[in-house]
Amino acid sequence: MRSKEVARLAGVTVRTLRHYHQVGVLAEPPRTSNGYREYSVTDLVRLLRIRKLSNLGMPLEQMGSILDDAETDRGRTEQYLDDLDQELSEQIQRLTEQRKIIAHLRAHQAAPDLPAELVPFYSLFTIAGYTQRVARMDRDQAILWSHFSEETGRTYLTALYRKLSERSDLLETSVDISRRFDALDSTSSAAQVTDLLDDFTAFCAELVSPLSGDARPIDLGQAADLLEEYGIETYNPQQRKALSLWAQRFSGD
Repeated sequence: MRSKEVARLAGVTVRTLRHYHQVGVLAEPPRTSNGYREYSVTDLVRLLRIRKLSNLGMPLEQMGSILDDAETDRGRTEQYLDDLDQELSEQIQRLTEQRKIIAHLRAHQAAPDLPAELVPFYSLFTIAGYTQRVARMDRDQAILWSHFSEETGRTYLTALYRKLSERSDLLETSVDISRRFDALDSTSSAAQVTDLLDDFTAFCAELVSPLSGDARPIDLGQAADLLEEYGIETYNPQQRKALSLWAQRFSGD
């Protein structure tokens, strides 16, 4: 039998057949005088066995012993089956968790790249009033915070968005401040910056107190440096200056 015929009978492609030769799980048959590989029925049987083990999820590199010693080394075969069963059980668990996440995303009509704890608040990133740029920056920073902060930082972030979702007045203020901050540029007056900082300070005081019963210090971990770098990359000089002034207020300097 030629390559195409034996591949068709085994239900694989010729490319897969060649791959089996390359990894050594199927020996290359002798070639005819005109250079074609000539497969025997014995080769077909081994190919069918390879496909069966592959369908069970067994890696090719582990098949050699099973194919060659399945009848003589039952202990090794049982161990392979035990290992394979454990691996499949773990895969099922991972897939089950992934399906739960997908259901969670669908329930909230959220984007799939959003961290799970922020999914219930997805609508806050798309609320009317936020410009597309502001919404994107808010989402980017929330993702950095969620992925790179410690547990206390993630808990705090979730509490922030939960409070915003429950207080329409705070959400409206947030939209207003975000739009004013996004509009800062070289033409902005000192009075505009001061008014914005005053409103932002009052907003933050209302938003964060009381926020959470967790008395542990908030640890942003690597997120703190990444958020600072994000601001340097994204904000214009006037916006960075405003944030610096607000940080001085916040620290009491």
